[in-house]
Amino acid sequence: MTAAKKALEHSGVGTVAGTPEEVRSKLAHLSAEQVVALTLKHGSKSVAHVLLDTVAILAPLIPSIIEDRHEARFRSIIEALVPDVPPPRHKLIEARMTAEARKRVIETGEWMTAAQIAEMAGYSTSNPSAQPNKWKRDGQIFAIHHRGTDYFPGYAFDSSTDYRPAKGLARVLEVFRGKKDDWGLAYWFASVNSFLGGKRPQDLLISNADRVVAAAEDEVAGVLHG
Repeated sequence: MTAAKKALEHSGVGTVAGTPEEVRSKLAHLSAEQVVALTLKHGSKSVAHVLLDTVAILAPLIPSIIEDRHEARFRSIIEALVPDVPPPRHKLIEARMTAEARKRVIETGEWMTAAQIAEMAGYSTSNPSAQPNKWKRDGQIFAIHHRGTDYFPGYAFDSSTDYRPAKGLARVLEVFRGKKDDWGLAYWFASVNSFLGGKRPQDLLISNADRVVAAAEDEVAGVLHG
């Protein structure tokens, strides 16, 4: 007995093949509760047996498929009846505050895509992300990820050096390494800083990088000793 026939026997499904007269004769001696017939108008005996073998392979799978569908439908009914669980109130407040902070950063900053940087600095536009991403990997610049796109801080590019990242930025990033993520850096650069006399770090990054680096060091020191 072939593996297909064994599987068919275990499934409780029988097969009958032949001419209509042969099938009618065989059905007369069967005790099956249900019969499913497939007809071949232009088929030969060999084609009929190929179809028979195919049914033998698929038949054992049908009960488990039906059971899986019933289970999936049962779970969907339960999910539909159970009300959504709202997030904790403090999480909603936190999410709203984060969204507002990011909105302020985006609106007050000078953010540029890799393509805009490539155009500004005269790089090849065929692969505009290559150079900015290299700067990012080398720790010379950072970028915020917003709606699927990386945005680089425009205030970090120095026109006097052909729009390369300000050298002071790499020093600031080194100070904050492991302490602030990209959005945290964006918040810090866009916020007024008492160490800088109420000015924003992004406003002094190119003109007075040493003071910005010192402000970063002061913040880290305050966190460590606070």
